Amino acid sequence: MSPQDLGLRNDTQVEAFRRINRFLVAQGTVPGVQLGHGGRKASTGQPWKGGAPLAPDAPLAPDAGGRRPVAPSPLPFDEGHAVPDELTVDQIRLIVRQFADAARRALAAGFEVVEVHGAHGYLINEFLSPYSNHRTDAYGGDHGNRTRFALEVVDAVREVRPQDKPLFFRIPATEWPADGDRSADDTIRFAADLHAHGVDLLDMSTGGNVPAARIPVEPGFQVPFAARVRAETPMPVAAVGLLTEPAQAAKILLNGEADAVLLGRELLRDPYWAQRAARELGGEVHRPAPYHRSA
Repeated sequence: MSPQDLGLRNDTQVEAFRRINRFLVAQGTVPGVQLGHGGRKASTGQPWKGGAPLAPDAPLAPDAGGRRPVAPSPLPFDEGHAVPDELTVDQIRLIVRQFADAARRALAAGFEVVEVHGAHGYLINEFLSPYSNHRTDAYGGDHGNRTRFALEVVDAVREVRPQDKPLFFRIPATEWPADGDRSADDTIRFAADLHAHGVDLLDMSTGGNVPAARIPVEPGFQVPFAARVRAETPMPVAAVGLLTEPAQAAKILLNGEADAVLLGRELLRDPYWAQRAARELGGEVHRPAPYHRSA
C-alpha cells in the first residue's frame, strides 16, 4: 500500500465505508469496491503530488515513511523505484487470506460489488506476467503457475461473497511490450479459468506493468480485447479506456463488443455523465429527489 491509500484493513474502516454506502444506496446507486495490492508499485506518494517512490532505499526517495515493496521477484518496476523483496510462499498465502479478509469487510461495509484488481502492474498482474515474475517455484514459470496466485485470490474472495453478490476481475489483456505482444491466447485461457472460478465479469484493461510499453492510445483502443474475450469465452466483459461519449458507449454495447462499459476519469471530469447519456440517448436515469426538477 501507499501512505494515503484507502483500504479495508480494519473494522474502523468498515464503519467509515458503511456510512458512505448507506448514503449511496439512499440515492439509488449500487456501491462497489476494488480490492488490490500495489506490489512493487506500492509505497509511493500521492499522484497529484508527483507520485514519487517512498521506499527507504528508492533512489531520490523523500523521507516520507515509505516501506520496501514486495513482489513475485526482486525486480524494480522502473528506474527510480526500489528493488522489492521477493515474497515467500508463506507471505503469498498470508496475502491471499488478507484479500479474503478485505472481501469480508467489504460485505460488512455494504459494498454490493467487489472487483479484484489484477491489472496495471500491481501485485496480481506482476505474478501473471513473465516480465515481472521470474520465480521457479509453483508460482512462476508456465501459464498455470503464473496464474496460481490470482486464482487463489479469486477463490478466497468468492468463498466469502454470497453467490448473489457480483465478483468482477480487472484483467491485463496485454502489456504492450516493445518486443511484440504474445499474450492474447493466454488472456483467452485465463478468462475461461476465471469464469470457472466464479468471476461474473471481466474488466478488460491493458498496460501498466512494462514501463517502456508503446501504447496506441486513442478512443476505444482497448475495446477489441473485450470483444475477443466475449466472442471466444462464456465470460461477460466490460470495455474501458478513453470511452467518453454516450453514443460511443452505446455503439460498443449495440455491436456486441462488450456487455458493459465502465468509466473512470470521464466521471471525474463530468459527474453528470449518466444524466447526459440519458438525455442524448433517450433513456431514463435515477435522479435524487432534489434533482427531479432537472428532468
